[in-house]
Amino acid sequence: MNDLLTHELGLNTLLVDAQRVPAFNPMFRLQWEKAQDSYVLLYPEGMIKLNPSAGEILARVDGRQSEADITDALQQAFPEAGSLAGDVHEFMEVACEQNWIRFI
Repeated sequence: MNDLLTHELGLNTLLVDAQRVPAFNPMFRLQWEKAQDSYVLLYPEGMIKLNPSAGEILARVDGRQSEADITDALQQAFPEAGSLAGDVHEFMEVACEQNWIRFI
């Protein structure tokens, strides 16, 4: 029973969190870097090369779309990927911990 309750609480948290709207920390700027053939995050001290998944997620961060909107757009762009909600949520948490994004 506790496992079911934990799962339900986790799902509810995911649903609530999905309504958050991510925006970039003003210290970071996303850019396609042709020389790197990838998206990068630029900041005053340097650059972070992003893997393709991170780049696709962050390319949709505009300060207007919620995490759920971004997930829906990714599902439409990559229908063969299956459910992406958990992966997008996990990445958003990491990006927030790294101070690349914040939720407004």
